[in-house]
Amino acid sequence: MILEMKVPSPGESITEVEIAQWLVEDGDYVEKDQAIAEVDSDKATLELPAEAAGTITLKAEEGDAVAVGEVVCLIDTSAAKPEGDAAPKKEEKKEEAPKAAAKPQATEAKTYATGTASPAAKKILAEKGMDAKDVKGTGRDGRVTKDDAVKAVPSMGSPAGGSRGSSRKKMSMLRRKVAERLVEAKNTTAMLTTFNEVDMSPIFALRKEYKETFKAKHGVSLGFMSFFTKAVVRALQLYPDVNSMIDGKEMITYDFCDISIAVSGPKGLMVPVMRNAENLSFRGVESEVKRLAIRARDGQITVDEMTGGTFTISNGGVFGSMLSTPIINPPQSGILGMHNIVERPIVRDGEIVIAPVMFVALSYDHRIIDGRESVGFLVAVKEALENPVEILMDGDIKKALEL
Repeated sequence: MILEMKVPSPGESITEVEIAQWLVEDGDYVEKDQAIAEVDSDKATLELPAEAAGTITLKAEEGDAVAVGEVVCLIDTSAAKPEGDAAPKKEEKKEEAPKAAAKPQATEAKTYATGTASPAAKKILAEKGMDAKDVKGTGRDGRVTKDDAVKAVPSMGSPAGGSRGSSRKKMSMLRRKVAERLVEAKNTTAMLTTFNEVDMSPIFALRKEYKETFKAKHGVSLGFMSFFTKAVVRALQLYPDVNSMIDGKEMITYDFCDISIAVSGPKGLMVPVMRNAENLSFRGVESEVKRLAIRARDGQITVDEMTGGTFTISNGGVFGSMLSTPIINPPQSGILGMHNIVERPIVRDGEIVIAPVMFVALSYDHRIIDGRESVGFLVAVKEALENPVEILMDGDIKKALEL
């Protein structure tokens, strides 16, 4: 029996996917539920499992855009499973590869024409200050033609020609969608960015004293994201306009905080969502951040896990960013950018001291968020981070950290 495998719908509003990579080859025997391909939608990368066991025939190539419901492969379920292990054959191929690679070396033999040039080519190369031996000829036996000389590019004073190669590859569907959304955000929002700085000394002190106990108790690290998430939730509750978005001629304001966190995945930027972050403890935030980051890294994140955030936190500091103007994640109206922490001189109690300082940036949609709300929001985040015990932990550190 021949089974037609069709592209399942990965989520609402998605009409096509792209074959990112086949994990099997045409003619292979596959087991039921074995991952046979990775497919990209405009929101995530998903694995395509085999619906039955049998011999597979591929009907689409890597890079093809395939509509939801279209046949991508056939599985002959009547085919018998091959006896023995097919793995040794693949091992033999790998061992033979170096021998095959050695053959092209024999074709590099030089002839009388290699490195020589026609009179017209020599004249052109002389005007460019170039030598025929530095140009790869396309003529017979490697002879440099007039056309080769015209196309040759001088090395700009360098004593030897350097590589001028380039490569071209198709962007994944996810990357193309990210690009579209970024352009959309720039073109359709009145985006402004406001900045502030945070003295991270209190958080450094808390992490130094409790991080080992916290990790031993909960199995996750006490990172910066839990402090920032809780500070953002508090600020969103104080300034609900920042937790709003525009829908046509109406403004929707939410009484919950679904916080999107920007993470880097193998297919590019992904923004999974922490649901109801206002109900999460420090342990809850760190556990959820770790879970979502691992799923994004392994390409297992789902469309549902990246849909419906009300505000975004982006941590460019992990890559060394000092300052940036993050782009709003539509249809949201605000995004907080975290940056690297650097020891800087600051004034504390009338004296200049050295402290670990982070610059923070809030990009917001000025159509519904005024300067008072945007600046007030960022100041509220700063206040909470610089006084975490009193503001974020209600004065009880061990209770807040569940120690």
